[in-house]
Amino acid sequence: MPVIDMDGVRDLGRELSNWGRWGDDDQRGTLNLITPECVSAAAGTVRRGVTFGLSIPADETGPYGSPGSGRFNPIHTMTRYRGDNPQGEFWDFCSSEDMVILGTHSSTHFDALAHLWYDDLLYNGRHHDDAVTAWGAVHCSIQNLVAGVVSRGVLLDIPRLRGVEHLPPGTQIGPADLDAAFDAARLAPRPGDVLLLRTGTYPRQRRGADVGQGGSPGITWECARWIRDHRIAAVCADNFAVEALGANPGGPMIPFHMLAIRDMGLLLGEMFDFEQLAEDCAADGVHECMFVASPLNIPGGVGSPLNPIAIK
Repeated sequence: MPVIDMDGVRDLGRELSNWGRWGDDDQRGTLNLITPECVSAAAGTVRRGVTFGLSIPADETGPYGSPGSGRFNPIHTMTRYRGDNPQGEFWDFCSSEDMVILGTHSSTHFDALAHLWYDDLLYNGRHHDDAVTAWGAVHCSIQNLVAGVVSRGVLLDIPRLRGVEHLPPGTQIGPADLDAAFDAARLAPRPGDVLLLRTGTYPRQRRGADVGQGGSPGITWECARWIRDHRIAAVCADNFAVEALGANPGGPMIPFHMLAIRDMGLLLGEMFDFEQLAEDCAADGVHECMFVASPLNIPGGVGSPLNPIAIK
């Protein structure tokens, strides 16, 4: 894959820009591609009535252990258990309660469009001074997604397509690979689709393999034009950043993120678990599903944990 420099990102960003496409005040980006007709068609993919959870456990076994990451794994602790209730004549029962401390990007999550920007501007031309403050995002926050994301999901199982269990670190997935995955699934991209990109990274991380952020497999920046041309609404992956990390030496570290979030307003989901869904798709040959996910209602949030569901 050719390296793209910052000027190249700017030029391609202008070509792919959705700024103003859905109005000057738009804060939903490519989710506008999911029309009521898309939701209705997604419901039509449900044939067997089986569901698959697509989230990783929100616990201390997550992928973040290095202090340099700036993130930490979720922390779960009990606040009441084994009869810790106050006792008295009106207390004839016991209960348990707990709490979770987690970052909005430390488990399966959506990135809000306020998560990333460059040249001081966020999606739709909002200046970062006005859009993101110490109290959270004023524009493009995760609250714009609280009604949920419901559309056709298409599993693109790249390791199975290549005859391997998982993609090696640093593997780059280009536009031709996306075409090949759709062909293998005997499907064609449709406007409003949610791409469910399996690289095999998640189960390797759970087994203790070194799949650190510096070499995660994923898509290349060249896929941005493919995604725009096929009017894809969202891309969710089982890796750290959807894109191949470390694949653009000498240029911006995450060029696809920059193009997707800031210029296209494309929804990205990260650290999904597609293993059970992938096994089922391989067994019945059906790679489409009804995808349903909703973030927490976090005022000013720049991301949110999820428990997404695939229904077949």
